[in-house]
Amino acid sequence: MPTQVRIFAMPKSLGETLSASSSQPISLPTQDYKVERPASPEAKNRAPAMETIPEKPKNGGITFAYQDSLPKLPIPELEHTCKKYLAALKPLQSPREHSETKLAVQEFLKKDGPELQKKLQEYAVGKTSYIEQFWYDSYLNFDNPVVLNLNPFFLLEDDPTPARNNQVTRAASLVVSALEFVRAVRREELPPDTVKGTPLDMYQYSRLFGTARVPTENGCQIEQDPESKHIVVLCHGQFYWFDVLDDNSDLIMTEKDISINLQTIIDDAAQTPIQEAAKGALGILSTENRKTWSGLRDILTKEEGSNNADCLGIVDSALFVLCLDYTEPATAAALCQNMLCGTNEVVKGVQIGTCINRWYDKLQIIVCKNGSAGINFEHTGVDGHTVLRFASDLYTDTILRFARTINGQAPSLWKTASPDPSKRDPESFGDVTTTPHKLEWDISPELNIAIRFAETRLADLISQNEFECLDFSGYGKNYITSAGFSPDAFVQMAFQAAYYGLYGRVECTYEPAMTKAFLHGRTEAIRTVSEESVNFVQTFWADNPAEAKVDALRKACQQHVNTTKECSKGRGCDRHLYALFCVWQRYLDNEDSRAPSSMGYLSSIENGENGSNGSDQGSVVGSPGKESILTTSEELRTRQRGDSTTSRCHEQVPAIFADSGWDKLNNTILSTSNCGNPSLRQFGFGPTSGGGFGIGYIIKDEGINICVSSKHRQTKRFVDTLESYLLEIRRILRITNRRSTSSRQTRAREIDPDKPMSAHQRLKTRGRMITGTESLRAMARSSTGTRSPTEESLMMSEDDELGGYGFFDAGMLLQALKARGEALDQQGEPSKASERAAANARRREIGKKLRLVEY
Repeated sequence: MPTQVRIFAMPKSLGETLSASSSQPISLPTQDYKVERPASPEAKNRAPAMETIPEKPKNGGITFAYQDSLPKLPIPELEHTCKKYLAALKPLQSPREHSETKLAVQEFLKKDGPELQKKLQEYAVGKTSYIEQFWYDSYLNFDNPVVLNLNPFFLLEDDPTPARNNQVTRAASLVVSALEFVRAVRREELPPDTVKGTPLDMYQYSRLFGTARVPTENGCQIEQDPESKHIVVLCHGQFYWFDVLDDNSDLIMTEKDISINLQTIIDDAAQTPIQEAAKGALGILSTENRKTWSGLRDILTKEEGSNNADCLGIVDSALFVLCLDYTEPATAAALCQNMLCGTNEVVKGVQIGTCINRWYDKLQIIVCKNGSAGINFEHTGVDGHTVLRFASDLYTDTILRFARTINGQAPSLWKTASPDPSKRDPESFGDVTTTPHKLEWDISPELNIAIRFAETRLADLISQNEFECLDFSGYGKNYITSAGFSPDAFVQMAFQAAYYGLYGRVECTYEPAMTKAFLHGRTEAIRTVSEESVNFVQTFWADNPAEAKVDALRKACQQHVNTTKECSKGRGCDRHLYALFCVWQRYLDNEDSRAPSSMGYLSSIENGENGSNGSDQGSVVGSPGKESILTTSEELRTRQRGDSTTSRCHEQVPAIFADSGWDKLNNTILSTSNCGNPSLRQFGFGPTSGGGFGIGYIIKDEGINICVSSKHRQTKRFVDTLESYLLEIRRILRITNRRSTSSRQTRAREIDPDKPMSAHQRLKTRGRMITGTESLRAMARSSTGTRSPTEESLMMSEDDELGGYGFFDAGMLLQALKARGEALDQQGEPSKASERAAANARRREIGKKLRLVEY
């Protein structure tokens, strides 16, 4: 179905809202915003088409200054796409499977492909992007719960000022910084994103605030109040709100004022015992199946005289939701779970976890009792890169604001700042409500039951997933680049090696490449698995010389870099093929009811028709969570039996989409995403398939932070194997570096020792010369082939107590590598006699001592 962008009415004070008992949306001036609405009773059964909000720069505005000059995302050549499609599948298929896929691709290129390519090109005329509408359809028709399936999270680093790491202070500080960011976006003072001087698309920032994903019986729609000026606060599952901006988007409250409001809310919420909170925690309903949630919203608003519709309007139109949790997760994994899906804690049959304290249809800022903070965001309209900029500026501004309390000349992120609210005339604020108001829902018995069952289903969903974190501090970007590798490619190969080390096979892997260099660009799918990556993992896990392993790693990383560059230019295969699939499916469905237009294709955007991307689809196009639509086998079989059609091209499923390779590439086992900077501690999302891993990672200068999720698929073991690999590959790189260094240094040994020396030089001869002859001879013997590659590696390595890195010793290897430094420091130089004695003592402890039998 096409996407709707509804515009909310400006929220009034709660008293006025309740007395008016109306939440009808208003239309803004047409020169600024264009909105489509159902024009007839029949149209109410379908969502109107999305009209984008034009990014017309204001006079002097810089945020959208480059939008008009951005190129459109190119539609790749069909032959090039098919070639890349085959290359992505080859290492994932058996020879027989790949032969079948090649035949399907050849048939597609001869028959259906050219016609679908032509229709896609015709459809794209006049559109901002050929993939944009299909992208929105895929997200908004996703019928499963968004929690753990679509919404990613960011975990912020703690505030560098320890005194500010308590809940109220941290939350108030983050709110003020967030509002300054909102103000900069609305005044178009936010500098555009750039990569190496190339401006990036900024449209997503206009969709970040005052936006909600609202379910309907025909899929979800995006609703937005572009002039929202209030926030909603969730505490103990209860809802509160107050205004924070005036009509000019200037702040009307100081950080201290906001702190007072938040403390007032916490005190009020505490009057409801946490054991009772779940009974009225309406936010749990946002975790339901989308059709179920749509029906529950109808129940919420159907009773005459109920204020539920007005309460929903307040929540949906808020700038964002601030969640104040009463718990303090103790570990990084627990913190990540709290930010992604909340905690599940049942005491005496009652849910008291933080999972009741969320509203997943909006941008959420989450603050724990100890001040740990994170962000959970609705993914339809924004990608990780956009929210990362928001999170980074949020964190930076909190630091700079504190710096300005010390030095008034400290810099600011913002071109202009809001006037000091404490020095303004209260009349200048306009019609605002700064005192917090609690939303009182009219909860019927039917809703009570719905909340209860939604909570138990959510508890099940959370219990089905597990999370593990790796804060790897051994090295980071600096070491990786000094070794001559791309940091992202290096870490991607680590995931491949760890998985292969555990399971002895490679699986479909996904990583998003940002395409925001194009107008309304989102992402393209990088397919990490290549023939080079397969060769690397096989070489790495076999008994090969260190040089062979490093050489295979370099080739695999270079291939990944090349693929990433192509995808960033819009030259991948996934988005293009998915668009062709949507064109085929939509055309087929539309043909049943209408004749083709002059272009041979009826766009549901133009005609308001319900598109064919129905809710029966199994997944969505996306990054980093869900990466592509999955067509179900049943649907394909139905199409192949011959659904009604008049076009030869559409008599059956195009061969490429009926082939097993299409399903293989769209069943992601390793869904990965690199998104972060020093402002974040972790980033992650749920697994995209039942048998897969969701891997979010952040590559910092001196470390790598990784969050892994799965549906209980040995997540801890995978993380341990990953850490073992990262330590082992450093050991191997050191081996090769020493060899090259050694070869460069040996020329100094050729200096003639009999050369006449001056008196000054004779002083340098004091002491016994250490030649290392025996060591060099031993190394020379190993180079002649008398030692195995593993033994040769060990001879050149300081990790001389480690054996070969085989399939089943990853756990032991991890412990050995960690202990290596300590062991080397403690080793002395005992005499041979003492060494023998120590060896005999150790030998006596080996094995179980048997008790002698008496005869």
